[in-house]
Amino acid sequence: MRSGTMERKTKETNIQVKVTVEGEGTCSLQTGIPFFDHMLTAMGRHGRLDLTITATGEPEGDHHHLIEDVGIVLGGSLKKVIGSGTGIQRFAHAVIPMDEACAQVAIDAGGRGYLVFRGEFGGPSVGGIPRDVIEHFFYSVCINAGITAHVTFTGSNDHHKCEAIFKAFGIALGEALSLSPGTRGVPSTKGSL
Repeated sequence: MRSGTMERKTKETNIQVKVTVEGEGTCSLQTGIPFFDHMLTAMGRHGRLDLTITATGEPEGDHHHLIEDVGIVLGGSLKKVIGSGTGIQRFAHAVIPMDEACAQVAIDAGGRGYLVFRGEFGGPSVGGIPRDVIEHFFYSVCINAGITAHVTFTGSNDHHKCEAIFKAFGIALGEALSLSPGTRGVPSTKGSL
């Protein structure tokens, strides 16, 4: 199994992340934000990503920097897992329904960070997290991991939409970073990611 670890300590937050790909989806999460832990657990479990995340900082109810910094550190840890990209599948996608909601995620772990996020949440927050912070979390992961992700979602229940996104992202990410049997070298016509 391949793992990446990273820490980030600022005046606002203190974050430690370890991620292992092609694991069992075992998660040990302590962010202090129950809904965020729930979403990260869904992502890890369905993507076979073993996640250990400890995050402290920011006053209660103000989650922007903590969630952003978890994304930064998780992205940096994933970048270490990707390394040169030798043998990884690189491209993957997932379509996940959750009752009336559906999320689609396509990922390219090709070294270029980019996020397209299409869909709307109905309320100002989801599980106590401001809705714009959900998108910003995925942006922070993608930019710091060197992953391009296209995320689209529909539905009427914000919890269902958000959970479908995290599950789809986890599944696509786990597949993109898995070792592809028979693949030699880096999956790129350039010879490097």
